Amino acid sequence: MEKNIGYMFSDIARLMRRRFDERSRDLGVTSSQWRVLMCVNRNPGINQGALAELLEVEPITTCRMVDRLEQAELIERHRDPNDRRAWQLFLTEAAMPLLDGLKSCGVHLTETALAGITDSDREKLSCMLDIIRNNLIGAITDGNEARQHG
Repeated sequence: MEKNIGYMFSDIARLMRRRFDERSRDLGVTSSQWRVLMCVNRNPGINQGALAELLEVEPITTCRMVDRLEQAELIERHRDPNDRRAWQLFLTEAAMPLLDGLKSCGVHLTETALAGITDSDREKLSCMLDIIRNNLIGAITDGNEARQHG
């Protein structure tokens, strides 16, 4: 490819995070905190270790983010009934309006990013990105298998 696609993906992701942070600042939440809230919303009762894996961050980083969100009364920790050492995470009622505002921010940002791209091209882009993501997921799986058998 004439342009380095990896750099383009990285640059677009950086710009999306920056613009999201700018737009969500008024709501008092960073993009990292938004990701935590979205993960807990999609996975009620998730523990911090599994959340750290989903976010691809260190457990101590996840713990600090959850601490801040708990102090803001957006997340609650409940003892895991199956593991006394673990805590399950749940959103509070106070988080719901914030989550709606953040989703709205995300929709507006996506519309800004995709301005001038037809619905047909958006669908093609989405399909192509799915293929790229699946290729990379397959490469990770293939790489793990190669290391295990190698």
